[in-house]
Amino acid sequence: MKFASALSASIFAACLVSLSANSPTFFHFVPNWHNTVYAAADDGFGPLDSSAPSGITVDEIIQRMGKRESEFNRARENYIFRQSVKIQTISDDTGKPDGEYYQVTDITFDKQGRREERVVFAPQTSLERVQMTPTDFDEIEHRLPFVLTAEEMPQYDIKYLGRQRVDELDTYVFEAGPRTIEKGKHYFQGKVWVDQQDYQIVLVNGQTVPQDTRRGHADLQPPFTTYYEQVDGKYWFPTYTKADGTLHFPAADGAPRQDVHMRNIVRYTDYKQFRATSRIIYNGEDITNNRAPEDNKNQQNQNQQQNQNQRQNQNQQPAANSPH
Repeated sequence: MKFASALSASIFAACLVSLSANSPTFFHFVPNWHNTVYAAADDGFGPLDSSAPSGITVDEIIQRMGKRESEFNRARENYIFRQSVKIQTISDDTGKPDGEYYQVTDITFDKQGRREERVVFAPQTSLERVQMTPTDFDEIEHRLPFVLTAEEMPQYDIKYLGRQRVDELDTYVFEAGPRTIEKGKHYFQGKVWVDQQDYQIVLVNGQTVPQDTRRGHADLQPPFTTYYEQVDGKYWFPTYTKADGTLHFPAADGAPRQDVHMRNIVRYTDYKQFRATSRIIYNGEDITNNRAPEDNKNQQNQNQQQNQNQRQNQNQQPAANSPH
């Protein structure tokens, strides 16, 4: 078994695989996903009303949701935020973490206005029973903070399940999963809760698919739940993801099956809208605050007129010691 701490730091950003596994070359669908992936607690969930929505059709809800999610997806690209990722293996004997990967990253922009990720805290990993692969970082970036835009909707089968109250929100509930699996791509599969007023996702619960379950090549991820908050008064942003489950790595090369309990938490905080500043450079000189020639001429005329008026006023005032 190869310890994860001996691996290059460049691979710590994606999917969880057994330490005995090699990099996967192709993937299989998760069997019976609809029976196994859900991990959300029932706290705060009202009963599911499976009757048809009133005053609006299901197709209209889906269409409005796609439009709003597309708007949000574009808006989120103009926000900076902090992302903290904690991935733990849990001991079967103590129920406590026996290995951890932790990284805090600021998602921001450079001076040229280009998106960048700046790692601000990353202690040495203590994971030993699993190692992270490129699929994990892809999941953290694209599927944990799930967005279902109008452009992506043709890739998914979307089924209306009903209406449900979640905490203080009235929501529509849908089941979503990929229509087909393209080689080399991953998708979200699970449940989606959509706010009935804003037509935007406020909660998701599901799993990344496909997952590689081949012996000796297993590449697995636990089910996850992501919560969203309205942080700017307009859009719902992902703020908290929790994944908790046991990964069943199949037996390989004479070794028994490996079961690893995972507990992963991702937090998205400090959302702020990015306001770019621009400069005007001419012949290597910053002329951002320089006036155009016509503006300078107008300003000179205004100054001359003001000086002339001041002189006229002074001539009209009586001298301080003149007799009355």
